[in-house]
Amino acid sequence: MRHENLCLEQDKTLLNPRLHYGVLARALFLSLDFFYGRPRSLSKFKVLEVIARVPYQAWEQVAYVAMTHKYGEPNFARRIFDFVSEARHQQDNEQWHLLILEEMVESQGIREGFLRYRLLPQLIAFFYYHVSWLLHVIRPRWSYELNAHFEDHAEHEYMEFVHENPSLENALFRSVFEKDYGAFNSQADLFRQIGLDERQHKEESLSRMEQARFGAQRYAAS
Repeated sequence: MRHENLCLEQDKTLLNPRLHYGVLARALFLSLDFFYGRPRSLSKFKVLEVIARVPYQAWEQVAYVAMTHKYGEPNFARRIFDFVSEARHQQDNEQWHLLILEEMVESQGIREGFLRYRLLPQLIAFFYYHVSWLLHVIRPRWSYELNAHFEDHAEHEYMEFVHENPSLENALFRSVFEKDYGAFNSQADLFRQIGLDERQHKEESLSRMEQARFGAQRYAAS
């Protein structure tokens, strides 16, 4: 996407209020602020991306279990397969975010403690995975809503980060992952694109909330 369009998408995010987050989402965000501070940083975004992947992993696991029991119903099994493909795509997208952020942290020589930035994020992700899995088993809408709240938070955090750091406009983006994720004229545009990705994930989850389990996808209007 061109620079001008990314700037428009950033403005759209900053002008729109955040969703009204539920208890679980608010507890997660407060926990992250407690352990990593309120200021936005590359290291904190890395933690967000470690966590961001796991709902899609949980949904994929639920879907594969369903496939084991429903492979004898081809139409339904096909819908499950399409759901798995979508979840895998979203998970891969979050993975590129994480790899790029890790690369940036290393290139800038940012020091991160093992317990705080390696072990603790994995523990939080482990808990979040099982919450997402359990909610999806009980009532999928609850799991999609939690993810929509998480993605909305991430979208606003990235766009606010660009707004707070105008120097990113002049910071070049160079990465070994450019061929996989895309090339950008600046780090500001990179973070705008990541924020836009999070918005798209949010809209996909909001759309899923209104469907039956493994129903046909109806995307929310942008």
